[in-house]
Amino acid sequence: MARFKICVVGLGYIGLPTATVMANAGHEVVGVDTKPSTVESINQGKAHIVEPDLDGALKSAVESGNLRAQATAEAADFYAICVPTPFHHDEGSIPRPNVDYVFAAAEAVAPFLKDGSTVIIESTSPVGTTRDVAKRLRELTTAKFHIAYCPERVLPGKIMTELVENDRIVGGETPEAAERVAELYATFIKGEVLKTDDRTAEMAKLVENSYRDVNIAFANELSMLCDRVGIDVWELIALANHHPRVKILQPGAGVGGHCIAVDPWFIVAMDPERARLIESARRVNDSKPEFVMDKVCAAADRLRAELGREPRVTCLGLAFKPNVDDFRESPALHIFEGLRARGLQVDAVEPYATDAVAHAGLVGLDEALASSDLLVGLVKHQQFAGLANDKLMDFCGIAR
Repeated sequence: MARFKICVVGLGYIGLPTATVMANAGHEVVGVDTKPSTVESINQGKAHIVEPDLDGALKSAVESGNLRAQATAEAADFYAICVPTPFHHDEGSIPRPNVDYVFAAAEAVAPFLKDGSTVIIESTSPVGTTRDVAKRLRELTTAKFHIAYCPERVLPGKIMTELVENDRIVGGETPEAAERVAELYATFIKGEVLKTDDRTAEMAKLVENSYRDVNIAFANELSMLCDRVGIDVWELIALANHHPRVKILQPGAGVGGHCIAVDPWFIVAMDPERARLIESARRVNDSKPEFVMDKVCAAADRLRAELGREPRVTCLGLAFKPNVDDFRESPALHIFEGLRARGLQVDAVEPYATDAVAHAGLVGLDEALASSDLLVGLVKHQQFAGLANDKLMDFCGIAR
């Protein structure tokens, strides 16, 4: 097996696991991150994020000498860009993708490019980004480099497994670029490497998450319709799913994370007139937290009248999905903060709390069960599984 030197720019939820897997496959990996505490932690073999199986794998990668972290890039065979792509926050009704971090990462590696170097963009990006980055790099260097777009397609909580086992799309600006990256990926994944062009690969990533968003929106819309007419949505979905060609997903408090809650907007922003279904689904899912807050506030009003005092409300879960410490775009966190802004006395139980939510007035589950007047199920963490309580308003199927 060929041994390559790889520079991974961005050591977050995707970059760090990717760098770790590559290093444990025998490659020399230099991880780059602008946050000093992240660099220091990684060089000590300690992950700064919570992800099953990452700690042991990272420790092995660092101790082997195959992985080290630093603040700046250096010469390498491959450069993998794994940085965030958030929204531009402006007054428009349709959020616009912000690829500033991608361009900044590309510009940071430009001085080190040489003939034959290959740049890989893993960050979720609008169609055309890879070619725009290539154009910018050619303004900064005379090196004859390759560039490809290779989206991650992993599930938080299963990243270390899915990085290796899932099929991967490799979209090259040229067929040669796709071949180069496919050769690298074949050294550390067991899934199939699917080669295509860069624009198709960019669209594939957006389509995958938009497909899931549309299906989740159907379940969330059902939950709101069923509430209106007094039907148990969980029973309804279970019954409907006995049809051989029906597989409705489970509703929740909304949709969060840096993929499903974000990527569909990239398609809508590209062509609002034609992406009507995708936009509608996105707005359904974005509306669910407001629906939850309205229901909780109505319940709190009834309790206030019954108790003659302000009821104590506790939210169960703040992360964007079960069993992770990821709070990006979390509807549960938005609901918690929104209920407080509406004047309710609200605490939260969050087993995976980080410094990012240390302000949240966290309590333990036992305390919440003993002293709360109203429990609000927002995230189906394993610690809450099967909880049956007559004080529970269950928006995510905790009791199921």
